[in-house]
Amino acid sequence: MAVLMATNPYQNEQSKALTEDQMVVKYAPLVKRIAYHLMARLPSSVIVDDLIQAGMVGLLEASRNYRPDLGASFETYSGIRIRGSMLDELRRNDWAPKSVHRKNRELCKVVRDIESRTGRDARDDEVADEMDITLDEYYKILQDSSNARIYGFEELGVDEDAIELGLTTRKNGPFEEMSHDRFKGNLAEAIAGLPEREKMVVTLYYDSELNLREIGSVLGVSESRISQLISQAMIRLRARMKDWVGD
Repeated sequence: MAVLMATNPYQNEQSKALTEDQMVVKYAPLVKRIAYHLMARLPSSVIVDDLIQAGMVGLLEASRNYRPDLGASFETYSGIRIRGSMLDELRRNDWAPKSVHRKNRELCKVVRDIESRTGRDARDDEVADEMDITLDEYYKILQDSSNARIYGFEELGVDEDAIELGLTTRKNGPFEEMSHDRFKGNLAEAIAGLPEREKMVVTLYYDSELNLREIGSVLGVSESRISQLISQAMIRLRARMKDWVGD
C-alpha cells in the first residue's frame, strides 16, 4: 500500500532546482542587502549579524513555502519573508522605553487634530506649539521615534511588499478582500497627500530602496534630516489612517 505524505508540490519542484545549501549561497546577498537597508534606520546597538541570521531563517522558510501561483518570483517572495523575519526579531527585542512610545502616540494625535482643524498639512512649528515644546524638543522626539521603531508600512499593520504585490498568506472571503482593497486605496490616498518632500523621501526609501545617505545626497541634506522626514511621514500616515490602525 502506498504511503501518502503531506507534501507541498511547489516545494518539491523548488527542491529539484536548488538544495537548501545552494539556496542559502545564491540568496545570501539578498539577505545581507535587506539587513543593511534596515540597519540604516536602526540604532548602533542593533547587530547586523543578528538581522542576517534572522533573515536566513526567513529565506529557508520561503524556500519551503514558495508558491508560484501567488504571482511573484521566488526572489520577490523570499524578500518579503526575509524582511518579515528580521522585523519579528527586532520586535522581540524592543529597546525603546515606554516614554518614547507615549510621546509618539501624543505626536500622532496632535498632528491628526491640527490637520482635522485646518484641513492642511500640520507644520512643525504648529505641532511644537500645541505640544508646548520647542522645535528642538520636537525634532528630538522625531529622532527618538526613528531610533526606536522600524518605520515602514509595517507600522500601519501591513506588509508594504505584500500590499504592492497583492500577496496574502491565506485566501480571504469577499468581505476580507473588499476590506483589503479599501485599505490599499486609503493608504495610497494618504501617501499621495503627503507633503512633496516627505512623499519623495518615502518613494526613494521604499520604492527605489536607497539608504539614508543616498537619499541625503539626492536632496542635499543630512542623513539625520532624512531620518526626521521619514519619521514625520510615518507619523502623518498613522494619524491619517487612524480608522484602520487605531491609536
